[in-house]
Amino acid sequence: MNKKQLAEAAHIRPNTVGALYDESIQRLDKDMLNNLCKVFNCTISDILEYVPDKEDKS
Repeated sequence: MNKKQLAEAAHIRPNTVGALYDESIQRLDKDMLNNLCKVFNCTISDILEYVPDKEDKS
């Protein structure tokens, strides 16, 4: 599946798919996550990983 096909299948903008691919996405909404999970037949935890911010030790 290419980016265009994913955008069409998940009903999201191609630019958003590009931002997801480049890991430069600023926001994720529940509808987009729901659509991606449906397309990939997976759960949110298969898509997202929580990584805490690095603490500033200055």
